[in-house]
Amino acid sequence: MVSVEDSNSSSARFPLSRTCSSSSRKIQRHVGRSMRTIRSNLYMDDNKSEFVSENLTDSVVDMRLDELADRYNKLSESAKSSPPPEEFLELSQALSDFSACSSDISGELERLANIPSLDIIQDRRNEVQTPELEPCVGFLQRESFSAEIIENISPEDLQPTVKICIDGLQSSSVAVKRSAAAKLRLLAKNRSDNRALIGESGAVPALVPLLRCSDPWTQEHAVTALLNLSLFEGNRVVITNAGAIKALVYVLKVGTDTAKQNAACALLSLALVEENKISIGAIGAIPPLVSLLMNGTNRGKKDAITTLYKLCTIRPNKERVVNAGAVRPLVGMVAEQGNGMAEKALVVLSSLAAIEDGKEAIVEDGGIAALLEVIEDGSVKGKEFAVTTLLQLCTDSVRNRGLLVREGGIPPLVALSQSGSVKAKHKAEALLGYLRESRQEVSSSGS
Repeated sequence: MVSVEDSNSSSARFPLSRTCSSSSRKIQRHVGRSMRTIRSNLYMDDNKSEFVSENLTDSVVDMRLDELADRYNKLSESAKSSPPPEEFLELSQALSDFSACSSDISGELERLANIPSLDIIQDRRNEVQTPELEPCVGFLQRESFSAEIIENISPEDLQPTVKICIDGLQSSSVAVKRSAAAKLRLLAKNRSDNRALIGESGAVPALVPLLRCSDPWTQEHAVTALLNLSLFEGNRVVITNAGAIKALVYVLKVGTDTAKQNAACALLSLALVEENKISIGAIGAIPPLVSLLMNGTNRGKKDAITTLYKLCTIRPNKERVVNAGAVRPLVGMVAEQGNGMAEKALVVLSSLAAIEDGKEAIVEDGGIAALLEVIEDGSVKGKEFAVTTLLQLCTDSVRNRGLLVREGGIPPLVALSQSGSVKAKHKAEALLGYLRESRQEVSSSGS
């Protein structure tokens, strides 16, 4: 196993300081989109404590709160605790843990039936000069395979081909290495038996050093080959023991867009081994994953967010994700409905809200406003994620309850408690119960 170094330090953070003013942290909203924004302004009284609730006496809101009073005065202490992890796992069906067929995991695999020529790669990577061609011999000189042949050839018949590729990985010729990695990448694309054969034949220790290759095409083929091989469960320990985690983090930092995306996917696959989650976080994968989340292509952002979600099932990685500055871009994604990222961001925020630093960051980076917008305008599943996260933020924080009320949160929560899904109704009612407790406390202290 590779040695690990904890990257959880303030110096590892990305430049996403949370010391900005409250006005700069507000999430930009569409003009006229939400009546909640108007209500929150109407009910705000700057002369009162920031925790004072709106005065909605005789309104439908108070009527609804009265209906909920008896029910939630009887809540047990266990019911007031944060939702159990199992509930998040159930909610997160929209954010698949891992699937060989998922476009979020590796859309790059779709184009592997015909390995692109250097001219095609040049068009896609204008900033990188075309490498000088070197002579390849025989089999490795071919630029593509017939997909039909690959699908029908038996592992026994394929073994000599795999041996040629593995030998090619150790050639002194960059072009031979590149071609050999490309062939293994393709052979491991779809078939589990091919992945098993390639892993058993010793390809992994020969592929891992190529992750640090200065030739971007060789690096890209090698990282994608390892991604494909990692889809076979039996290869994950072999890949880890070959030192791949640290090398994949290196690719995350310096690789092409495609290489970074597939490195994130490979780390996601390796994170399915529980012990690897600790190593991946400690070696330093989280800051470059957050960088990919912020600056990557649309697919890169999806790969990064899915990998971060899987890593955040353990507490040390939650802390690292918060320290790396992930909360602000996640909140921004929540506010951008319609791009396929909002629900994924909501699931990760729900995970981060389980720790105090995560709660603080979500509130400071405008999360309450963004979550309320989802409750008003989001999808059914998005509303469930949003109200679950708000419940975590407010269960043990009178301050956050006050902020939620000042944002105009009660009316949309009342509406959700009446017309949401079964889970959303339950969460909304529980949250309204806490808000009513706060209103009673304020009333008692003022009398």
